[in-house]
Amino acid sequence: MPEPILLHPSDNVAILTERAGAGSKPLGEGVALEKPVSSGHKIARVAIPKGQAVLKFGQIIGYATTDIPQGSHVHTQNCEIGAHDQDYQIGVDLGVATAAIPKVAPAVFQGYRRAGGQVGTRNFIAVCATVNCSATVIRRAADEINSCGILRDYPNVDGVVAFAHGTGCAMNTEGPGFSNLQRVLWGHATHPNVGAAIFVGLGCEVMQIARMKQVFDAAGSDRFHGLTIQDTGGTTKTVAAIVAMVKELLPEVNKVRREEVPASALKVALQCGGSDGFSGITANPALGAASDLLVGLGGTAILAETPEIYGAEQLLLRRAADGEVADKLIERIRWWEEYTAMNGGSMDNNPSPGNKAGGLTTILEKSLGAAAKGGTTPLTDVLAYGEKSNRPGFVFMDSPGYDPASVTGQIASGAQIVVFTTGRGSAFGSKPAPTIKLATNDALYASMTDDMDINCGDIVSAGVPMAQKGQVILDMILRVASGEKTKSEALGLGDNEFVPWQIGCVM
Repeated sequence: MPEPILLHPSDNVAILTERAGAGSKPLGEGVALEKPVSSGHKIARVAIPKGQAVLKFGQIIGYATTDIPQGSHVHTQNCEIGAHDQDYQIGVDLGVATAAIPKVAPAVFQGYRRAGGQVGTRNFIAVCATVNCSATVIRRAADEINSCGILRDYPNVDGVVAFAHGTGCAMNTEGPGFSNLQRVLWGHATHPNVGAAIFVGLGCEVMQIARMKQVFDAAGSDRFHGLTIQDTGGTTKTVAAIVAMVKELLPEVNKVRREEVPASALKVALQCGGSDGFSGITANPALGAASDLLVGLGGTAILAETPEIYGAEQLLLRRAADGEVADKLIERIRWWEEYTAMNGGSMDNNPSPGNKAGGLTTILEKSLGAAAKGGTTPLTDVLAYGEKSNRPGFVFMDSPGYDPASVTGQIASGAQIVVFTTGRGSAFGSKPAPTIKLATNDALYASMTDDMDINCGDIVSAGVPMAQKGQVILDMILRVASGEKTKSEALGLGDNEFVPWQIGCVM
């Protein structure tokens, strides 16, 4: 069988690239495996005494809970999280990270220019519920428009999308959950991929359109309209009113045309879900290479999922642009430690059963692989959930590790494209920003061809250079930004993945 992969000279584990049978010795020495072990899992390169750190990527991913003989399978049965390095050395790698910004020839894509300098990659009409009470009417109205055939007369409109959610009332108006929802609703209504938006409320809810306008200075509000069910006269009349309003907006929204714009206008959300033992070896670092190229072009790469950089935050802090950026990230890490403890959880609860079946043992291991999506350039900013991104370069946005909630925030921050890596498989899609999906291994790409846009498994199976795969990903980002449809768009995904992050009590 192929020799297991050694990721760093100091590692005391190696990674299987193929399934190893019971009784085999993948390293050619040490003890024989007691049971079959799947690809992507770890084998002890040397004997690891109880209590000693387990090293992968040259970093601590956990500690041995028992003596682990050379050649043994290293996983949840003999490894646990323990402590991780929080001796932060802020900015010590900033010079190296600055030098890592690649010098690349300018690139362009065909996008939609919007007022205020925004550039869209899609052209949707958005119907946004301010509260769950209006979720049904906006879905019915959107379904009626999308299915009646009228959009054939407006080829430059990508469709009508309903942003329905489960909250908007019975919440603390001064709490973080309320602020999250405000930013998300405003961010979607004024998103560069949205040509016009309609806010629909019940009328008496906590989340009021007038307050949003006041908070956000009504920037971009020229593109949206509003109504309430109570003022309109009930469910049936409101559906009819929304449909009529959309029909009135269609001719104007259809007038926009794609034109050549610089790649520096792009903001790309970096996301992963259904990760496996290959995620941190193939697709994530390949996306990191693409992120570096995007930063070199003057664009913005937005990493998120705070629980999934836990254990790797020290690597981001080493390339923080300044102390303010570092302090914002540390504050978020501390908040999450307190938040999970307050709710009876642990930061190590994050690896899912599927993650563990794919070879990921602890959150430290998962985070080290997930953080690779952010490439190697300076960390220029740390954003609140759904906060608008205004600094180009590599930025981080606070969010849960739950993919739909995280991507919802990244899109609200202004991301016009989402790139999503997966090793176990994902049926994720998003609107109004399309999702490009990257498979971490050949088997997944072959089994889910309708869902996967790019195979990164050939980095291991065929020795494809990481830099080459990064260029492939960037090229597809530019094509999708210019209008090429992704697999998730072809499947019609994205209508049910709008999930604002809810924090706080329901009153």
